[in-house]
Amino acid sequence: MSAIHITKENFESEILRSDKPVLLDFWAPWCAPCRMVLPVVEEIAAERSDIKVGKINIDEQPDLAKQFRIMSIPTLLVMHQGEIVARTMGAQPKEQLLELLPE
Repeated sequence: MSAIHITKENFESEILRSDKPVLLDFWAPWCAPCRMVLPVVEEIAAERSDIKVGKINIDEQPDLAKQFRIMSIPTLLVMHQGEIVARTMGAQPKEQLLELLPE
């Protein structure tokens, strides 16, 4: 499965109502570290059917970026049952991102 493009219109149904933990990537196309993380996030999405992976373009979704107080990108959140359970900022290697996720 690939990462899902998240907007304020599908946020509630895809993220808040998800029965799986969600890895959320806040990014922008002009952000070099975001482009470095992109293949890692897509790889995790393809490998882990037990989680959902979503990508939020902060330029297209400023309200979601504001709601989650995104001050630096990339910022990656892990949400479960509508709550943030982990948060990291900056380009991270795959191993560190996997450590944020439930087993």
